[in-house]
Amino acid sequence: MESSAGSKKIGLIGLGLMGRPMGMNLIKAGYSLTVWNRTASRAEELVAAGAKLAKSPQEVASSSDFLLTMVSDPPALEEVLWGPGGAIEALQRGGIYVDSSTISPALARKIAAACAERGVRFLDAPVTGGDWGAKKGELIFMVGGDAATLKDAEPILGVMGKKWFHLGPHGAGQTIKLQVDALAEALALVTRTGLQGEKLVEVLQSSMARSGVLDIKAPNLLKGEYFPSFPLRLMHKDLGLALDLANQLGVALPATAAARETYNYVKGAAKEDLDYSAVMKFWKR
Repeated sequence: MESSAGSKKIGLIGLGLMGRPMGMNLIKAGYSLTVWNRTASRAEELVAAGAKLAKSPQEVASSSDFLLTMVSDPPALEEVLWGPGGAIEALQRGGIYVDSSTISPALARKIAAACAERGVRFLDAPVTGGDWGAKKGELIFMVGGDAATLKDAEPILGVMGKKWFHLGPHGAGQTIKLQVDALAEALALVTRTGLQGEKLVEVLQSSMARSGVLDIKAPNLLKGEYFPSFPLRLMHKDLGLALDLANQLGVALPATAAARETYNYVKGAAKEDLDYSAVMKFWKR
């Protein structure tokens, strides 16, 4: 592994809850890693493990043949790519660029076009699995782009994740899951009737409704502990992206619109950064 890994120079932009552990797994696998983050202090752990800290996104792109971005929202990504010292102009011809942020399909297609002009192969590959999945190297990538590019990216994705789904052309990777909001509603209804929330979770876990989200988030909802694994503010943003896309396509998403209103209320009332399972607070008020 060392010899093949050593020959690939990887760049990582965005060292938040997800980016840092993803970078750590790449270093452990023997890859040479160059990193950049808006707040440079977030790079300390990775630099101590052997990563090189760049002065700009541009410097990361110019020294990497595989670039990965993991930032919080579309404006942050546009800034990293097209802002001052942006990465897009410095991407290496023939290299691969993978974005794992959750952005709009339209922005994914805009990036794909900019990459194609420069002879760069691009994949939009948002992830699910939370920070615990990032730490364990068990993320799931939802990939949009070219199948041959994905084949070439697989050894690197395999260091950070356990599964990837090729969903179609650019933009296809940008999808959203709303199970937690539905689970919070069900728990609110059940507990209001005087039943224990644990009983509902037990039944769901032994039925067709079983899911990974339920495994991980049900304990948060039952205990009322919402330490951020995937922050509520980012889920709120993702729901907005889903509604924007639906608007462009003329598709009505009433459940998503209602979910976003619920997240809106909880986000507005929160003083601290909460996990998205804290949507349960809407029913606890």
